[in-house]
Amino acid sequence: MRVWVDLTNSPHVLVLRPIVELLRAQGHEVQVTARDFAQTLGLLERFAIDHTVVGRHRGGKLAAKGVGLAQRSGALVRWARGRRFDLALGHGSNDVTVAARLLRIPCSTMFDYEWATVQHTVNCRLAQTVVVPETIPSERLERYGAGGKIAAYPGLKEEYYLADFEPDPAVLTELGLDPALPIAVVRTPPAVSLYHRFENDVFAAVLERLRGQQTVVLPRTPQQRAELGEGFIVPEQAIDAQSLIAHADLVVSAGGTMNREAVALGTPVWTTFQGRLGAVDERLIADGRLRLLQRAGDVELVKRPPDARGEQRVRRDPALLVELLSRPAARC
Repeated sequence: MRVWVDLTNSPHVLVLRPIVELLRAQGHEVQVTARDFAQTLGLLERFAIDHTVVGRHRGGKLAAKGVGLAQRSGALVRWARGRRFDLALGHGSNDVTVAARLLRIPCSTMFDYEWATVQHTVNCRLAQTVVVPETIPSERLERYGAGGKIAAYPGLKEEYYLADFEPDPAVLTELGLDPALPIAVVRTPPAVSLYHRFENDVFAAVLERLRGQQTVVLPRTPQQRAELGEGFIVPEQAIDAQSLIAHADLVVSAGGTMNREAVALGTPVWTTFQGRLGAVDERLIADGRLRLLQRAGDVELVKRPPDARGEQRVRRDPALLVELLSRPAARC
C-alpha cells in the first residue's frame, strides 16, 4: 500500500511519527509532505523523517486561511498526481483532505478538539474516516458531516505516540538547566488560531510570575519570541520537548497538545486556554488530571519528589490508530 501523510503543524509530527514507522514496518511505502510552519520542519529533521516541503502558513485571518487552503491544496494535487497513493492521512490538515478528494484518494483525518468549526466542516465532509477520542460525543461531530465515519479510540492520542518514549536528561544540559532546582515549561497561546481570538491576561500574569526562575518558554511565532523579553530560557531551535516536560516540575500551556503530553507523562499541568473547552479537556479537568488556571497566584513552582515522576503514566499501542486510519484503504 502506498500511503501519503501530510503534516501542517508541529504537534502533527509527534502524533503521526509512530504511525509512519508502523506502516513502514508493515511493508507499506510512506511519503510525507509538510507545511513550513512553527517547528514542523525542525521536528521532522530531528526525527529523521524524510519529507517534501509544500507551502507555508498564510496567517490567522479567515481570508488568508482560505487563500492558503486553495493554494496549498492545489500544490499538493500537483505533487501527488501520478504517485498512485492508496491512502492519504492527516491530523487536522484541510489541505490533504481537499487534495485527496480531488485526486479520488481514500482519506482519513484525525483530531481531538471538536470546536475548530471551519477545519472540521471541511475535513469531516471530505474524509472517509474521522479518527477521534471516544471521549468526544458523536453528536458534537454530526454537524460537520461526520455521521457514519467516526472511528473512536480510548484515552489520549498522546498516550499512543508517547508509548515508546523514555525521557532523555540531555535536554537539561542542552538548555543549561540545573536539575536540582525547580523547572517550569510554558507554551504560548495559539495566537493565529481561529478559535483563540483574544488576549489572555492570565497567561501574561503567569509569565511575569515565573520570570527570572528556571522557566523554559516555547513560543509559537517569531513575534511571540520578540515579545518575551529577558528572564526566560527560549530555545533557538526544535528541542526534545517531551523529555523536558517529563523532567519539569510544572507545565503551563494555553494550547492543548502540550497539556495532554504533561498529563500522559504524569507532570503537573495548568491550562490557561480561554476558548471553548473540548470534551477531552473537560474530562481531564473533571478527573483532576488537568487544572484550569484562573488566577496567576495559584501557580507555585516547587521541586517534585523524584518518585513522583511518571507515576500516573499510561501507554497505549499505536497499532490501534494505524488500524483505524487505514479503514478507507481496506474498503477499496
